Amino acid sequence: MLRRIVQRTLATHAEKPRFLITGGRGQLGRGMAKELSARHGEDSVILTDISYPTGYDLDLGYTACLDVTNYKDFRTVVAENRVTQIIHLPALLSATCEANLPLAMKVNIDTANSAMLIADEFKCKLFIPSSIGAFGPGSPLEAVPDKCIQDPLTFYGCSKIYAELMMGYMSKMRNNDFRCLRYPGIISPVAEPGGGTTDYAVDIYKQIVGESQDHFECYLAPDARLPMMLEEDCVTGTCDFLEVDASKLTSRVYNLGAIDFSPQEVAAELAKQYGDFDMIYNVDPLRQGIAENWPKVFLDDGARADWGWKPKYDSTAAMTKYMIENIPKNPNAVKKEKPASDMGESLLDQLKAMSVGEREALFSKL
Repeated sequence: MLRRIVQRTLATHAEKPRFLITGGRGQLGRGMAKELSARHGEDSVILTDISYPTGYDLDLGYTACLDVTNYKDFRTVVAENRVTQIIHLPALLSATCEANLPLAMKVNIDTANSAMLIADEFKCKLFIPSSIGAFGPGSPLEAVPDKCIQDPLTFYGCSKIYAELMMGYMSKMRNNDFRCLRYPGIISPVAEPGGGTTDYAVDIYKQIVGESQDHFECYLAPDARLPMMLEEDCVTGTCDFLEVDASKLTSRVYNLGAIDFSPQEVAAELAKQYGDFDMIYNVDPLRQGIAENWPKVFLDDGARADWGWKPKYDSTAAMTKYMIENIPKNPNAVKKEKPASDMGESLLDQLKAMSVGEREALFSKL
């Protein structure tokens, strides 16, 4: 009992914040580490992941490996480093969850439970992000507010609702400072697509701008509108949220919004700013079905009112300009062949446009 009291006192009265980012070598972790280090000092952040550090991580001093499915190791890192705040990012994304449900349960649910129990023991602050995936067909999908029916149809969404509810429970009933933001689709010029339903919005820039491909194959329908956000805005908004005094928060869970668009809109804007390319729609029923049951627009009135949230990039044009300027170029990329289905459809269209006599002449030559 005395040991626990001492541990809590050390964490609570540390001279400055000490952040532990778990699952940090994914899409957002490095950006958060960079921003938090700039705000609180280079030695204020411990960035970890199950994967080994890259050269980039080593240059920045992020050398730690941590498998958060191992509760004992997770707890030891928090205790020995006098962590004051855990940013818990590990999660399998929507389509990946459905392909491997046992692993999704282990990563999305079990490690979140570990984070909550450890944070409760040492009285660390805890942040676990949620997502547009936490909504479903019973939600007001045309414009989703902070509080409404959520009703997800995916395991990913169910796991996020579980985290959201536990943030509130552990804060109210156990006197913790646990917080959660619902993210839209996150777009980054450097992060690799990770199997999510919104990843086309990253991949289109990577292929057309970064690899100079002449076409892009999209797995969502042309009008599949979804809310999105540049990673820079997401990182800044999250770090601002973490610093807000708890007394100003009217909720433990907020939507974080920025822009919304469909594949055909982002394709048109990219063509306008960068040059023409062929947009090919080869709709994946699984991811299209997921997208149809997610919000089209994110309402973030609560975040704007309670802690002054305002995105820097709030239009498709501004986002596209940023991506064109910042996407890494790969001059050695192999040119991709257009899908056979598209070439078949093109040939069919040409045949339909021919007269009967022209078709007969063509077939006689074949």
